[in-house]
Amino acid sequence: MTWDLLSDNLIYSAIAVYVLAMLAYAAETAARVNRGVEVTADVPVAVGAGAPAAPPPTRVAPSSSTAGTPGARVGAVGSSLAVLGLLLNLAGVVTRGLAAERAPWGNMYEFAIVITMTAGATYLALLRRQPVRDLGAWIVGAIVLTLGLAVTVLYTPAGDLVPVLDSYWLVVHVAAAIISGGVFTVGALTTILFMVRQRHDARAAQAGRTRGRYAAQLPTADTLSRVARGAHVFAFPIWTFAVIAGAIWAENSWGRYWGWDPKETWAFITWVCYAAYLHADATTGWRGSRASWFALAGYAAFVFNFFGVNMWIPGLHSYAGV
Repeated sequence: MTWDLLSDNLIYSAIAVYVLAMLAYAAETAARVNRGVEVTADVPVAVGAGAPAAPPPTRVAPSSSTAGTPGARVGAVGSSLAVLGLLLNLAGVVTRGLAAERAPWGNMYEFAIVITMTAGATYLALLRRQPVRDLGAWIVGAIVLTLGLAVTVLYTPAGDLVPVLDSYWLVVHVAAAIISGGVFTVGALTTILFMVRQRHDARAAQAGRTRGRYAAQLPTADTLSRVARGAHVFAFPIWTFAVIAGAIWAENSWGRYWGWDPKETWAFITWVCYAAYLHADATTGWRGSRASWFALAGYAAFVFNFFGVNMWIPGLHSYAGV
């Protein structure tokens, strides 16, 4: 069996394991929602006219008293499967590099299989520090979707690089883009769940009490906000470095640092959106969901830069496509 074929088989195996992990996480979430734990918003609710505010009932966290329930055990299996999927993904990336005899991120297929590995590693690292297993179904689902597109639409046999990519800057520039992109993916999904949870809490505060639906079983809005902010704060300097490294590489290859090529333009748009998010998140009156829209806009620009620019918009970076 050649390295190329072994890599393909490992990626297919990773997809199968990730699917099982996604189903396990979804089953844990469904079991917790079906228990219908009664919750309220994260604010006190007045009992009567002039009466002091009564504290809300404590939300049952999946990492505490529910740890021994069947749903939680299924979720733990999901995490184990996610680790196995990540190892298979890593092995697929390494063997792809051995097959190509270079850094395994010279085209869209390779970029996709590496960025999914980065997103999976980021999620599992967060899981060791934060009670965010609720993110599992969404993050692993995004990984499955990306790998599915990679093997069906983006696949390219292992081969030599086009001459302009045959540079040590491929390792530096693209690796930084991959790392930041994987963390941005986790940050974007966490941001969406934060907005869902925050909206639920606002409605619960108006109604006084609500039954434990899906949004109520998510980590608190404060936890999700903290995780999303941390992911973006970590990834933004790396993305900044990727943009700068790309400009230096462009000068070496084309004799100019910046030419507003479509890929350069969308990389800059992505940077501006994330800079606006971090600024808004540190500004009174903009924190919360208002700032979060900038983060989602940044991720949308990042995804369009990867798919739209590479596949549909001609430019100097057209060789980065399939």
